[in-house]
Amino acid sequence: MSTAKQEVESLLKKLTDDCSLEDIQYHLYVIEKIQRGIEAAEKKGVVSQEEAEKRLGKWVKK
Repeated sequence: MSTAKQEVESLLKKLTDDCSLEDIQYHLYVIEKIQRGIEAAEKKGVVSQEEAEKRLGKWVKK
């Protein structure tokens, strides 16, 4: 597992030299949301695609 500083360094290496601060903030935001989602899935578990469709079916019209 890498540190926050290592994550930022890795991100900066991948971005173009002309990226804006807004671009950097956006990418950091996305990385954090993904990490939180993975942590939540590991702690709380996940549901199958079939189960998700079943649960959401009452709100989605076909």
